[in-house]
Amino acid sequence: MSGTNDGSRCGKDAEGPEGRPNPDARILTIVNRRGLHARASARFVQTAETFDAELTISRDGLSVGGQSIMGLMMLAASQGCTIEVTATGTDATAALDAIEALVANRFGEEH
Repeated sequence: MSGTNDGSRCGKDAEGPEGRPNPDARILTIVNRRGLHARASARFVQTAETFDAELTISRDGLSVGGQSIMGLMMLAASQGCTIEVTATGTDATAALDAIEALVANRFGEEH
């Protein structure tokens, strides 16, 4: 995994069987200035834990669980990087909606 961020996509497209879009996956762009650092990762995990869903986050071929702050930080997802978030479970869609809103709102750090 490269430690640089050239603004290119990180990870693969969220596709299900036969190339159809996977409804339980989202491609999200990290928009906050500091990226997916410790505090942002903690907020991500806090949000993920409120749902009956298993989240997996992928970037550049590395996948981690959505309930691991250290795992999320290992993705080294800086501003402008794209991550794939997939979810399974009863609350998969609701969990993805909440994570998408959290990322779009810069993890509540910037106004």
